[in-house]
Amino acid sequence: MPEYLAPGVYVEEVSFRSKTIEGVPTSTTGFAGMTRWGPVQYPDGPTTSEPRLITSLPEFERVYGGLEQLSVDRGDGQPTSECYTAHAARAFFLNGGQRLYISRVFVPTDPGDGSEDWGLAELLLPFGVGDSVNWRGRWPGAYGNVLLTVRAVRKGNSAFNHAPTQGGPSFGTQARGLTRGTVVEITDAGGTPPGAGDDLVGNLMAVVDIDPAVTDINGVPQQSFLDASGAAFTMPADPVIKEVVLQVTIRAGDDRVEVSDDLATHPGQRRWIGKIFDLSDPEDEDAILYVDTAEDDAVGRAVALMEALQTPREGVRLTGGHDGALAMPDNLLGDVANPDDATRKATGLEALGEVTDIAIVAAPDGGTYTDALEDLCVDAADRLIGHAERERYRIAVVDAPRASSMNEVREFRGKFDSTRAALYHPWIEILDPLERPAQGAPPRRILLPPSGFVTGIYARNDVTRGVFKAPANEVVRGLTKFEANINKARNDVLNPEGINALRFFEGRGSRVWGARTMTSDPEWKYVNVRRLFIYLENSIDRAMQWAVFEPNNPRLWRNITQMVNDFLYVQWLNGALLGSKPEEAFFVRCDRTTMTQNDLDNGRMICLIGVAPVKPAEFVIFRIGQWTADARI
Repeated sequence: MPEYLAPGVYVEEVSFRSKTIEGVPTSTTGFAGMTRWGPVQYPDGPTTSEPRLITSLPEFERVYGGLEQLSVDRGDGQPTSECYTAHAARAFFLNGGQRLYISRVFVPTDPGDGSEDWGLAELLLPFGVGDSVNWRGRWPGAYGNVLLTVRAVRKGNSAFNHAPTQGGPSFGTQARGLTRGTVVEITDAGGTPPGAGDDLVGNLMAVVDIDPAVTDINGVPQQSFLDASGAAFTMPADPVIKEVVLQVTIRAGDDRVEVSDDLATHPGQRRWIGKIFDLSDPEDEDAILYVDTAEDDAVGRAVALMEALQTPREGVRLTGGHDGALAMPDNLLGDVANPDDATRKATGLEALGEVTDIAIVAAPDGGTYTDALEDLCVDAADRLIGHAERERYRIAVVDAPRASSMNEVREFRGKFDSTRAALYHPWIEILDPLERPAQGAPPRRILLPPSGFVTGIYARNDVTRGVFKAPANEVVRGLTKFEANINKARNDVLNPEGINALRFFEGRGSRVWGARTMTSDPEWKYVNVRRLFIYLENSIDRAMQWAVFEPNNPRLWRNITQMVNDFLYVQWLNGALLGSKPEEAFFVRCDRTTMTQNDLDNGRMICLIGVAPVKPAEFVIFRIGQWTADARI
């Protein structure tokens, strides 16, 4: 209560309305799986390894690499396999998805000595005596084996005032505007000036040193020029000084080229190469490489580096980067964050669990194990469903194993019973988006798990219609055909068992033809009913946090009742609830009829809410009979 201690006018703000409940997002999706590049937790790696929010395929390719194959054996004896997570992301955006979190899973290989090989690309560029600049891939992966070009170039606008200092002690030639550690090229104005494309000459290069203890009359510290050995540089009669900087070009894949100009070689400079390519810089988290070099203050190192780079490193390739080992189901699940070490973040699905906005989850690699490893598909689905059950406010889209027959997919489905998971069958065939086949040659075809397509359809359906509408009878985009043809007779077998068929209809295209969860509970057998309640529960949960520790009295009960009533009324107006009037669609009770004195004494406030969700018209039935003029009904 405000205090009134002295006479005066007091203006106070009060609220005459109840708080409101804002609906949570329902279309945000999370994938956990193997990719060619991107954030992942590894020893001594960056601390910014959390899942990234991706809003388009180009953004995915920049952060997590492209659609090219992974060098991973999935159990079929082939050295490479498709990057299913990347293809799933592409399918997600093609089918209308807008927000996607990716949790990259990387498994280090065992070189045989008990250690772990994390597949970090590396290149040592020697300079000076026994020293080097170590270029390394920022993340593990063969994508880090990039082509690197490093040039030492003259700065185009590097004409400096190099007249002796006036009005004070004479320091000789001074190049104003240069900081300590700047590398320069010093030539004689009386000779032939070097052209912009001419090679640098080592004995004409020097490094700027500054003695802050000695200044001129204006307080400008003394500047001197040192050669690579640290001795004073021998100045020509009429010196011309030009700044020398590094230019780094990185080529990753076929279409990603990054050029960094004006790089410096000394820690004292603003664009020091170790700062621009810094592993821990959060503003440059999408960089491909970083530099591992000492931050000592020896100005001679800068010239030594420049001398070593007089001959440009044209397209030298980093080596050692690889895609790791095959991720097992436990790797897809991941590890929780270490509470005793802030640098050890959660991984896999556990990392997605820390992102509260996610409402849909999938593991595109979970159904891709083949041959002797096929039983792992069940384990991967079990980890995914368990994750959705633990997190409560999300649903899992499960993939059956590739090339599953009717009996095999039914057997796979029979191993699970969950209201927070849905299974789709069969796999989907597309044409390889990266291949440009020669004229007359057949295009390469790829089989993909349906989860990427279906999660995109979930998101599209939520945006265009609403979470209450069943994500079925929706067109599947971006495919050539389904792996198997599901006709009505086959669908009659699959649908009652909670297996959602993907079917082709002549004249209507390829569509999702099922909206059931993987449960035996008839109350929650429809995907849209389960997702509607997830939406309602999560929205109320987040909006009601203010009520904790409030006085548990009728005033609080009225406020909460009004908030929930207003929220459910809007859902009814939008068509999410059944009934011709609000009283038929929902009820909210929060009073002494829902709480005993024991509840009040133990700090429990109980609000009872009932809603009538709309369920899909799964079976549309028309009954037709003959009619005559004198017939009676």
